[in-house]
Parts: sequence; structure tokens; C-alpha cells
Amino acid sequence: MNMRGLVRPEPSAANAVIAGAVEDRAGRMAFPGRVPARIMVTTALLAILALLTACNSDTAKPPEAKPEPKPAELLTGRAAFQKVFIAARNYAVDVKPFRIESTPSTDGDGRDGKSAIWRASFASAMQHGVKPFIWSGSNSPDAPSRGVSPGNEDTYNPSNASTQIFDVAFLKIDSDQAFAETQKHGGDKVLEKDPSIPVIYICDWNHNTNELVWHVIYGESRDAAKLTVAVNASTGTFMRVEK
Repeated sequence: MNMRGLVRPEPSAANAVIAGAVEDRAGRMAFPGRVPARIMVTTALLAILALLTACNSDTAKPPEAKPEPKPAELLTGRAAFQKVFIAARNYAVDVKPFRIESTPSTDGDGRDGKSAIWRASFASAMQHGVKPFIWSGSNSPDAPSRGVSPGNEDTYNPSNASTQIFDVAFLKIDSDQAFAETQKHGGDKVLEKDPSIPVIYICDWNHNTNELVWHVIYGESRDAAKLTVAVNASTGTFMRVEK
């Protein structure tokens, strides 16, 4: 009798896997106990790889740079006036200026005819009102917001001496030119004695002489000025020492 025919052959490794497989409801082969283990190992490796990638991306990301504050902008009177004049025309098409004035701030002391804050006031016969417009390039906490902003409207009285309108064409001399002329008539000596004193500028119409005048003021205000000099805003010539 051939005993070899009675001995059942050992299953191969592939056959053993197949032998341990079962069919799912769809008829596909599933391998209980083996496939889940491989999936768990693969999932764990992927999780570790993702964690390492995230850590590497975090360490490689450069720190965000803080934006530097914008430096203060200083303008001459005519340059600032051109900016606010556009906004004033939106208020009323017939507006005429009657005063241009600077405001001292920690960003600008008014030297060389430049300031970080300018205010121009306009009158409108159509609106029967006056309205100031402010340009600011200052970073001071108490300064108006940067750019052009309107002020409060008031009633216009054409006979009021303080609201005498003028034609823009008369404004030919800028504040820096007025400052240079004023320096020749005592301004240089004031600054030599007190280098910290601010310089303020006011431009308005003199109805007595029918002239547009720059008033260059050395001091915190017109009343507390150490020196005030009048310069013709159309010709740039020295007119008089007012104080």
C-alpha cells in the first residue's frame, strides 16, 4: 500500500493564508486577524509621519514681523490746502477759502514752513455756511486721524471780518517761502534764543489793504507769540512786524 497517498501535503504559506480567509457578504476575500494588524501598523506610521511633518513645518515657519509705524508726514501750507480743497468742493461747488492755518504738534514744530496738521476753512453762499477741513499727517495721540477730515459746519456771515473769502489765485507764495522771509526780519534771532519754540502759520485776507497775508508766528499761539511777521502771500515781500 502506498503510504504517500495517505499523507496529506502541508499547505504552502500562500495556501495557509487563503485557507484562513473567509468571504464577506459581497463574496470578497477577507483575512481576519491579519489585515487589521497591517492596517493598524500603517495607520500608526502615517500618524507619526504627519506629526513629524507638522512639527517640522512649525519650526521652519519664520516669525511674523511687526509692521513699523508710518512716519509722520509734513507738508507746506499750499500742499495741504490742495488736499483739503478737493474735499471742500464736495461740500459745495462754490466754496471759497477764508483762512489757512497750521497746528503745532510733537511731530512738527513748523520749521521750514512745514507742519503735520493744517486746517483750511471755507465759506459757501449756496449752503449759507462755513466749514473747516483738516489735513493730518501726524502720529500724535491727540492729533486728528491721518488724511482729510471735515469739521463742524457753522452759519456764514459775509460781512464778518474774520470770514473774508479770497480767490485761490492770490495764493502764490507758500509757507516755506514766508518762513524764509520772516527769518530775515527777526525770526532767526528768536530761534537762536529758543530753538524749541514752535512756528505757526495763518493765511487770511486783509480787507483793509485787499491783500492775502501770511502771518508767521513764533510761539504757542498768536496771543503768546514772541514774534509775528506779515508776508504778502502773492508776492512774498515783507510787509511788517506785527508783534
